[in-house]
Amino acid sequence: MTIPDPLGNWKQGDSVRYFCSWSGGKDSCLALFRAMGLWGAPVGLFNMLTEDGLHSRSHGLPVRVLEAQAAAIGVPLVLGSASWAEYEDEFVRHLTALAEQGIQAGVFGDLDLQEHWDWERMVCAKAGLVALEPLWHSAHEALVTEFLEAGFDALIVTVQLDKVPEEFLGRRYSEAVAELRQIGVDVSGEGGEFHTCVIEGPIFSGPIGYEVEGVRRMENHATLVLG
Repeated sequence: MTIPDPLGNWKQGDSVRYFCSWSGGKDSCLALFRAMGLWGAPVGLFNMLTEDGLHSRSHGLPVRVLEAQAAAIGVPLVLGSASWAEYEDEFVRHLTALAEQGIQAGVFGDLDLQEHWDWERMVCAKAGLVALEPLWHSAHEALVTEFLEAGFDALIVTVQLDKVPEEFLGRRYSEAVAELRQIGVDVSGEGGEFHTCVIEGPIFSGPIGYEVEGVRRMENHATLVLG
């Protein structure tokens, strides 16, 4: 089986019209940062919300925070919403609309979860797009260093409680990395141990404002409620 090129055979400086699949967290942000260094700004950021349209399905971020991130980057925010049962169909519907606007590809922020890339390639192919993975198979520790040394920082907004104590919620990622290592957690969080919300960095015009309104708990996860 031929392994696809994570950059889709495009090179630095090529003219690529792409969107970024935007969770609001550190990995999608770093993937976008790398993509912008190769091909310039994206056409937009795409995020899927819960079916009530209030929060991002992946990281539990409110729409206001996603809008603030997109505004600080200076690109449009494209939102969809769906239940898990309807998620794939709705995702493809939005990608098809993007393709009809002349967009060629989508940038995703996965590191090494093959099933994620397989799914992204599949839904992009259904819409006539190419899935790109700028972080693919990068060393996890090296990505942390790149993210922080570039000037980004983030809040820890969700934790998997059997892996990461709830006390990590609301902490700056830059300040928590060492302790995450100490408790044996993959500092990339690629296995879903925790999620982040990027609040500052070189692609933003300024820091992202937020208020902490509480904590939402569901089964084995705790999520910071941001306002």
